[in-house]
Amino acid sequence: MATEGKKRTALITGSGRNIGRAIAIELAGAGCNVILNGSADRAACESVASEIEAAGASVYIAMGDIGVREEALAIAASGIENFGSIDILVNNAAIRPSFDLINDDEDSFQRIMNINFHAAWWLSRACMPGMIENGWGRVINFTGMNAQQGYTGKSAVSISKHASWGLTKSIAKEYGRHGITANIISPGTIVGDDEESGNYDKLLQQNPAGRLGDPSDIAKMAGYLVSDNAGFVNGQLMQVNGGVVVA
Repeated sequence: MATEGKKRTALITGSGRNIGRAIAIELAGAGCNVILNGSADRAACESVASEIEAAGASVYIAMGDIGVREEALAIAASGIENFGSIDILVNNAAIRPSFDLINDDEDSFQRIMNINFHAAWWLSRACMPGMIENGWGRVINFTGMNAQQGYTGKSAVSISKHASWGLTKSIAKEYGRHGITANIISPGTIVGDDEESGNYDKLLQQNPAGRLGDPSDIAKMAGYLVSDNAGFVNGQLMQVNGGVVVA
């Protein structure tokens, strides 16, 4: 992942567990410096940091609530101060509370939008000047199968994820000439997501791949998108779901 002797640095939000953790470990294995982020569980981030350091990569923990603009900007600033630039931004952190469209109060709606969309916007604006200066950058955002089709009882989540898709396309169109790509990943059901809800067996039967996803499936896609091999992949929605949703 190094260019002209300089390691690239990746910031992954929500990287203390699950998909974020897997992406952090994947990118560290590819030679990146890694900035971990969590809002409250520092111990989880420290556990991931230990794994990364054991693999010989450099890691920095930037705790903070990305749903608060000042904290999101402070996370980016501290990462840039520590490593010099943020070359790869993975906007992974998200919340998915249930509210229907009519009863969704404005404060709850705004909180969902701040974490799921505005944080990606704030962090992109903070990191991209350095990417432009270096002539290279990668932004990865996230949507989801249900968000693509429309959530029942989770309208704000669907709206926020569609906004992230719009942000992705805008970055791709406006900044591709600077060597920056922006793509969005739509994960399928990941093992553990629905085991306690009673839907595990049903979801397993519905998946053409005959299995549910693992965080490593998403991490491998992220690893590809940030690589030089994906330099011509820009503004794309990458479905990683075993074939449940095809487009």
